[in-house]
Amino acid sequence: MVLGCLPCCNHNGYQQIGNTGPRFGVRHLQCILVFFGLAVAYSLRVNLSVAIVAMTDRNASNPDFPEFDWNESTKSYLLSSFFWGYVVTQIPGGYLSAIYGAKYMLFYGVLICSCLALLTPFCAVNGGWTVVVVLRAVQGLCQGVIFPSTHTFLSKWAPAEERGRLVGYTYSGSQFGTVVMLSVSGYIASSSLGWPSTFYIPGCVGIVWSFVWLYLCSSTPAQHPTITPNERRFIESSGQARRPSDAGREEQPRPPTPWWRIFTSVPFLVLVLAHCANNWGFWTLLTEIPTFMKNVLGMDIKNNGPLSALPYFAMILLTCVFIWLSDTLKQRGTVIPLGFSRKFFNTLGMWLPMLALIGLGYITEGEANVRLAIGLLTAAVATNSATYLGFHVNHIDLSPNYAGTLMGITNCAANFMSILAPLIVGLIVWDETNPAQWRIVFFFTAFVYFIGNLLFMLFGRTRVQPWNSRPTTRTPSPGGGGERDEGTEDRGPLIGA
Repeated sequence: MVLGCLPCCNHNGYQQIGNTGPRFGVRHLQCILVFFGLAVAYSLRVNLSVAIVAMTDRNASNPDFPEFDWNESTKSYLLSSFFWGYVVTQIPGGYLSAIYGAKYMLFYGVLICSCLALLTPFCAVNGGWTVVVVLRAVQGLCQGVIFPSTHTFLSKWAPAEERGRLVGYTYSGSQFGTVVMLSVSGYIASSSLGWPSTFYIPGCVGIVWSFVWLYLCSSTPAQHPTITPNERRFIESSGQARRPSDAGREEQPRPPTPWWRIFTSVPFLVLVLAHCANNWGFWTLLTEIPTFMKNVLGMDIKNNGPLSALPYFAMILLTCVFIWLSDTLKQRGTVIPLGFSRKFFNTLGMWLPMLALIGLGYITEGEANVRLAIGLLTAAVATNSATYLGFHVNHIDLSPNYAGTLMGITNCAANFMSILAPLIVGLIVWDETNPAQWRIVFFFTAFVYFIGNLLFMLFGRTRVQPWNSRPTTRTPSPGGGGERDEGTEDRGPLIGA
């Protein structure tokens, strides 16, 4: 629904045709498939993190399988090697998905990663840890195309009125896969299947998903063979600044990517900073809090699968809560401009974790404090899910045509923060049992969260940017006017996300 205008026209004169799509349509099926694709991808991403405990300690799993004498240095190489490849393919992944179609980039990304997972146990036994490091780096290369390709895909399939909802539900698949993997890996490794099954099972599921995806998915509504004309019209005319006569036409050839205009766009640069700040805080929480709790509070949660999965499970639940809140405001007719909605949910997703981090800075040893620390950690990670309705979807707001490329750029930069944050923590905390040093880490991370969201609030925009579309030729009309450049028009604010 568009506010501040006539029932059928926004202030630019573009009609919103078919402003209600089917309650459950092809677009929802596509998003469900992406949900499970991300679940598989993340299960393949975290499986080594939990399997490595069983691989290096026969007493922690089925003793009938090989055990490896890997020291902490070797383990760090194994666990970090994934990100070596992951950051490299972020920008190419978004660019290629826009050219060749997100369907195929997601297909090959998950399929190759799944096949490599099936090879991991064999390589570990026969090739040693160096071969596994190379294998994980290649897996990272393959997975690097998944996130930007998903954004490209959603930019084609998610109508503006449902954008935040569909993006939120879809990306919660990453938490779902993490929860499942962390929760069941310990039991699988201790069963008769042994630790190799933590690679075989998600690998086989990924291969099955890949071919189901190839059969049921299309990169755009125009390419899907079973979508109804009404649903296609609803998706293509929603929030895209098209005239009524444009809805349903085949897409025009994609213009060259305006790299210079993208990298000099203030709203996009602020989006990069928001994404970097978010990743700095999120990965500081997930990688360093277990060490803090073990050395300061005397509780080891890293090797406790269900407890490690708790923040991710809470994140899934709160994603649904935030989407429900957005939909409730919409249904009640509350006038919420799109820009306010994005910044409101982004504030919840970054400043609530900031407050939890400040609270963690004052936690001291004690059984009651351990429970409080777990609660604060869970709250910090779970409330971060509100950013799915904030900066995470802002790439599509700024440029539906280049959303995957934008996500590739911001996710590449943000993942460098994921690597840098633990290194900075290592410089600050040289005595892991000293609460005062950890307090500095928590306060600094809270400050990063604060600044990242503050910049997004001040300078973030939801208007489609002028560089989103190829400039149109202005054709003089009989009245002396010219045809408007559709890529530069502002949008009427939308209710909800």
